[in-house]
Amino acid sequence: MKRSEIMAAVKSKDTTPELKVRKLLHSLGYRYRLHANDLPCKPDIVFRSRKKVIFIHGCFWHGHPCKRGARMPKTNAEYWIKKIGRNIERDRRGYEALHQLGWRCLVLWECELKDMDALQETLHAFLEEDSHNSRISD
Repeated sequence: MKRSEIMAAVKSKDTTPELKVRKLLHSLGYRYRLHANDLPCKPDIVFRSRKKVIFIHGCFWHGHPCKRGARMPKTNAEYWIKKIGRNIERDRRGYEALHQLGWRCLVLWECELKDMDALQETLHAFLEEDSHNSRISD
């Protein structure tokens, strides 16, 4: 399989982590919209009435400093370092643009989705909070 075929198979929507979070949110009674094209950075999950969005990021693709996210491919490393750096910068600009528009953001990392009880607590706290504090990154 060629590299381009492998890269073409990488999904940007409806990934396994996204489906896991969406299933949990639905079971908790929350209703939401997906991938709002009219908002900066196209958030994965949107709660319009609450003006809150959730991003579910893969640790590698978005440069999380966890064990999996810090691992770099051995081939073409320079390309990947630049690519991940551009993704991090694009994400930062998107979060800032959303905050300028009055939206609150929650970033969930793929590595955080293993503990369902902690995830449920994080989601509930974020969606029920009234303050303007939001977690945009770790």
